[in-house]
Amino acid sequence: METTTQFFETLLGVKRPWYVAKIVTNTPQGRVDLYIEHLQNIEFPCPDCHEFFGIYDHAPEREFRHLNVFQYKTFLHVRVPRVECPMHGVRQIVHGLADPNGPATYEFERFILDLQQECAIESICRLYDADWHFCQKLQERAVERGLQRKPQAIPLRIGVDEKAFARGHKYETLVYDIDKGTVDAVIDSREQESLEAYYRQFTPEQRKNVQAVAMDMWDPYIAATKAFIPGAENKIVFDKYHVTRMVTKAVDDIRKKESKELFEQGNDILKGTKFLWLWNNENIPEYRRAEFERLRTADLKVNRAYAIKENLRNMWTYTSPGWMRNFFNDWYVWATHSRLTPIIDAAKSLKVHFENIVTYAKHRITNALGESLNSKIEKVKRLACGYRNRAHYKIAILFHCGGLDLYPRRSECALQIISS
Repeated sequence: METTTQFFETLLGVKRPWYVAKIVTNTPQGRVDLYIEHLQNIEFPCPDCHEFFGIYDHAPEREFRHLNVFQYKTFLHVRVPRVECPMHGVRQIVHGLADPNGPATYEFERFILDLQQECAIESICRLYDADWHFCQKLQERAVERGLQRKPQAIPLRIGVDEKAFARGHKYETLVYDIDKGTVDAVIDSREQESLEAYYRQFTPEQRKNVQAVAMDMWDPYIAATKAFIPGAENKIVFDKYHVTRMVTKAVDDIRKKESKELFEQGNDILKGTKFLWLWNNENIPEYRRAEFERLRTADLKVNRAYAIKENLRNMWTYTSPGWMRNFFNDWYVWATHSRLTPIIDAAKSLKVHFENIVTYAKHRITNALGESLNSKIEKVKRLACGYRNRAHYKIAILFHCGGLDLYPRRSECALQIISS
């Protein structure tokens, strides 16, 4: 009949020369402690040269959190042997139980990392009676591990965007890998120096391989990219969402002014219609379609502005820079002769930046990925009820959106206490 210690050895996969020497159960605390020892007169390999030597002494006892046994928190205790190698001196063996100085076994660390992909750290602490700092440390270790494993290479196609960390104009600069759909870097602030710090990580040869950079029309990002990316004049692509948003804002400004003027005359035709003018035509809900059609027949300034805004969307269908340029020139004449000041101002602003709008015809990239990742980051923020610590916020972004190899691995030379 299998003994209790043999039962736990089977569950844990403990292999000879290791064995479970003692089990201490604390029912009031819902805790079980397993003490793992090794057979006597055993030789262990040096972690550097892998030659076997007798035991020199033991390191102080270490405690590792392991997967729960039934409803009981489980902790493994082990005194790891040290060997004296003639070449490398006194060295602690690679036990394969956890990373060096790790607080948990590989199995428990992977389990917590899986939970952190789905839950807030506070929830995990409540469910598994774990310390918040313990779980946060595991996340930090995972991101650090992932960054160390990540190849030092700049993405071929980059997206650059900003993300608010907190109120009061506190921002982070986010750099995306458009092809992989991941966040490549999170840098404090949104100044020119912020993006330059990212580019400086790479050699001139690596930066030369960048094919395109999608961004909004933020001058510091433009200046940093032109300073560090060769041929940036033909590689920067101003995001079409931000281009369209500039004209859409002009439409909304016209609506607000016209609505106020009409309301003073006793006409509330534009009351409650804000989103009808902000939506693209195909996105207007069916239950408001008839209302919008009636508005479109009225003699309103916002009608003319809306038509100009909708027409601009056709520019993105062109795949030839020449045809895209011809379209914009015609649209620009229409916009600047509309006698609608916000539309005229928006058109002139686009004219100034047009050389890096027309590059879309060649590169066909946008910051749509950035908007998608921003939504995921907002979800992470809500799950955590916000972040007061900027470093924790950056770690969370890379953990959830960085596409990193987060999980710990046993060393190939480890003398495993627990089997894989």
